[in-house]
Amino acid sequence: QVQLVESGGGLVQAGASLRLSCAASGGTFSSYTMGWFRQAPGKEREFVAAIGWRAGNTYYADSVKGRFTISGDNAKRTWSLQMNNLKPEDTAVYYCAASIAPRATIQSAFGSWGQGTQVTVSS
Repeated sequence: QVQLVESGGGLVQAGASLRLSCAASGGTFSSYTMGWFRQAPGKEREFVAAIGWRAGNTYYADSVKGRFTISGDNAKRTWSLQMNNLKPEDTAVYYCAASIAPRATIQSAFGSWGQGTQVTVSS
């Protein structure tokens, strides 16, 4: 069983930057796509970004394109989400996730999840 642990959340002002990281441990790590999702209070969890583990292809939600960048380190089994120019509407609990499906961007395709890290952006 693969365990995922996020780090890097916090409270920042609008326009600031944060970097979230996710580390995978345990199990046989053969995931094809690593992703980030977020859930704001009272809303459904939504896709934020994903990266193909082997080819490095990246995918982004329209709401974060140009502001967020996902990257991964295969050797270290970690991936990160660099978030720039944060907005109050980015406030949410952010979850990292792993999928054995290539090019996955929907929640049901991700079988392993972290516990979540809170990101709060004040105006």
